[in-house]
Amino acid sequence: MMKNSKSSVKFREKDVSRRDFLTRAAVAMAGITIIPRHVLGGAGYTPPSDKLNIAGVGIGGMGKNNVAALATTENIVALCDVDDNYALEIFKKYPGAKKYRDFRKMLENEKSIDAVVVATPDHTHAVISLAAIQLGKHVYCQKPLTHSIYEARNLAEAARDAGVATQMGNQGHAGEGNRLIAEWIWDGAIGQVREVHAWTNRPAGYWPQGIGRPEDAPSLPVGLGWNLWLGPAPYRPYNPAYAPFKWRGWWDFGTGALGDMGCHIIDTPFWALKLGHPTSVDASSSPVNGETYPLASIVHYTFPARGDMPPVKLTWYDGGLMPPRPEELEEGRKMGDRGGGVLFVGEKGKLMCGVYGNNPRLIPETRMQEYEQPAKSIPRVEGIHEDWIQASKGGKPACSNFDISGPLTEMVLLGNIALRTGEKITWDGPNMRVTNIDEANQYVDRDYREGWSLSS
Repeated sequence: MMKNSKSSVKFREKDVSRRDFLTRAAVAMAGITIIPRHVLGGAGYTPPSDKLNIAGVGIGGMGKNNVAALATTENIVALCDVDDNYALEIFKKYPGAKKYRDFRKMLENEKSIDAVVVATPDHTHAVISLAAIQLGKHVYCQKPLTHSIYEARNLAEAARDAGVATQMGNQGHAGEGNRLIAEWIWDGAIGQVREVHAWTNRPAGYWPQGIGRPEDAPSLPVGLGWNLWLGPAPYRPYNPAYAPFKWRGWWDFGTGALGDMGCHIIDTPFWALKLGHPTSVDASSSPVNGETYPLASIVHYTFPARGDMPPVKLTWYDGGLMPPRPEELEEGRKMGDRGGGVLFVGEKGKLMCGVYGNNPRLIPETRMQEYEQPAKSIPRVEGIHEDWIQASKGGKPACSNFDISGPLTEMVLLGNIALRTGEKITWDGPNMRVTNIDEANQYVDRDYREGWSLSS
């Protein structure tokens, strides 16, 4: 049978040549059609097939800036916010995006989502981010990464296990200033560093702290899903003292000035000095109550030696408190910038910068002019959003991915535990445990309201 079949299938020489010609022509045509669309579209063009489908959760505040930055090159396919009025502007800006109030329904319904931006109040960061990670979505989460230390550890582990691209929104980590500072410190520009001071003027002028719970009970605004806004936090009646913006000062919702700005400002020494887990933390402040963070505080972190780096003490100041002015700083010259900064005290000199690592300088300025800067050794990135986009498309891990920003968040939030206890605490970082005051461990994690959980 095979023989007869084979013998019956014969082609004349010209038929074979014709078939060969057609095959070659088809291949040539295929080559034309698979030319990358970005070549045909010109510089800066991103073909639709190469774009991420991104969803934004919490889009009325900082989230609208995140979405706008990502929309320049990617698809915004879904938007979610519990406050219709607060988010109205951005809902209108992206009419093609599906609109939701509950992030859980959004994740369930919108199967095309590749990546999620989380810019809600601190107390809901973890539950939203983890839900997305468990579905294999890439996640960009605003700082601080979470509301508790346990959540930060859990989120970093879950992202690592899922193999998704992550980024925390502390934009200074993508900047030039922080890279220069790390390179100068590692170059020995000011010698061994055993003392660091970091400060912010917040919360003054931004949100209230040091106050008790409001007693009035105004009507719930139309369009606000209050139960969803509360999320895993204990129930309380709506009040404009919490939403849409003043939540940062409340223990149940925010992480105070330290959580808000520490992930920007402390990130600078955390990276340059390779800090890791502190061994102890103690704090002093204006009166502390059970509702809001104090008006002002000073927090002392003690870190052990790390490789060839000596032990170091980092002191944090907020509420307008400041470290002593260094003698080397010229008269009339401001400490830091934009209401905050960092001062490194080395055995051979001092280095100062502003918020986000901006404008790093050795002081006095004559020392800066004399310093021969080392070659740049840390990879530069285009920006915090662009870096995450590239990681989400298979590039190298983002610069402030959760393996980096998770430990930073843990360290920052440990200062808030010291504030609540009012005592010096000793810390076992690997085991997430306060070893000298057992009752302080209740603040390492937190209780979730019924119906909410963090599971991985």
